[in-house]
Amino acid sequence: MVVVAILAAGRGTRMKSNLPKVLHSLGGQSLIERVLESSRALLPSRQIVIVGYQAVEVKAAMQSIPNLEFVEQTEQLGTGHAIQQLLPYLENYNGDLLVLSGDVPLLRKETLKHLVQIHTEHNNAATLLTAQLSNPKGYGRVFCNSENIVQQIIEDKDCTPTQKQNCRINAGVYCFRWQDLAKVLPHLRADNAQKEYYLPDVVSQLQPVMAVDVQDYQEILGINDRLQLATAYEILQRRVKEKWMAAGVTLIDPNSITIDDTVELQPDVTIEPQTHLRGNTVIQTGSRIGPGSLIENSHLGENVTVSYSVVTDSVVQSGSRVGPYAHLRNHVEVGASCRVGNFVELKNSKLGDRTNVAHLSYLGDTVTGNRVNIGAGTITANYDGVNKHKTIIGDGTKTGSNSVLVAPLTLGNDVYVAAGSTITEDVPDDSLVIARTRQVVKPGWRKKQKTED
Repeated sequence: MVVVAILAAGRGTRMKSNLPKVLHSLGGQSLIERVLESSRALLPSRQIVIVGYQAVEVKAAMQSIPNLEFVEQTEQLGTGHAIQQLLPYLENYNGDLLVLSGDVPLLRKETLKHLVQIHTEHNNAATLLTAQLSNPKGYGRVFCNSENIVQQIIEDKDCTPTQKQNCRINAGVYCFRWQDLAKVLPHLRADNAQKEYYLPDVVSQLQPVMAVDVQDYQEILGINDRLQLATAYEILQRRVKEKWMAAGVTLIDPNSITIDDTVELQPDVTIEPQTHLRGNTVIQTGSRIGPGSLIENSHLGENVTVSYSVVTDSVVQSGSRVGPYAHLRNHVEVGASCRVGNFVELKNSKLGDRTNVAHLSYLGDTVTGNRVNIGAGTITANYDGVNKHKTIIGDGTKTGSNSVLVAPLTLGNDVYVAAGSTITEDVPDDSLVIARTRQVVKPGWRKKQKTED
């Protein structure tokens, strides 16, 4: 049994931001959401976030996450002081405590599982995650015996020249036997220049304490400023792209493509340059996305093509083509084998199978049947200044160029709308509707020029 505690009370002043550091976004999720997700794989009995600076904002941002507890550290007096705040909340707890930092978002689930497994198998009082760095300057050094039992931890500034040759550093991730830790926590001292209580100081008071080296040191990189945030994003992107290319996805010019790790791709998908995949997006086999496209929180079926277009919160069924320069937003559903062409915007609309909206059109709050053809320049006037209204277009209907459909409106099956018409009343099945003024030609018409004197 393990309880997870996440340190999230710091100010994060180097971010130069009004937003709490742990709420900054990394690949579509906040830093602390990533830490919570990685620890969730351990099936912890409790997840506790220790908050302090801007606690209200941090709590509000995570209010939708179930079974999350918050403990407040009103004064930020170090990591040891933060864990001291747990004493009344875990008074009768007999399991293990995993301590994580809310600004270390790249830890893999497998790494945490391995750490807890080693801790349990060796019956350790504490187990530290450590890393071997080629340049450990600035990090506290961890000194172990041949069996990886920790003998001491020394801060970089306190190390002798010989001790600085040690490349094993403390990653700031700990697994403790809680009952042992609870006995020594009250005795922590702030005997340092910062007058803070440091969690590593308990190591000398616990036995045995073991170090576990992480295989990829990049997992333990913390985020303290915007440069480190950008570096973490590069690392995350490299992981995601390598994963999908190994799974049979073609990325043309990977350096110009970004993919959130929440995206799901199937084999034989091709992603063209300058394309960005966001959120809970799923793209099925045979589809070709890009170049120059943004797909966000959308589901694209098999053999879909999207070029130079934006698709958000929408569904595009198999065999359909989108773009170039189309915009699908706010819950659009495009049926199978449709064409949504250049300079077309769809909003909160549904297209039936084999329907074409080829160019220069806007459909908002519209439901079309199958085999509909929307002529160039057709728009639905769905907003009356107060409310949005729906337009319904039946199977096989065709609109002529430059048509305006004023909602609320229903066009039946197999209706033909004459070019240049403004339709304001419902039209029955199998009808031709013409709603335009008669053309008037006046020969010899010319504005009389004023004669100069």
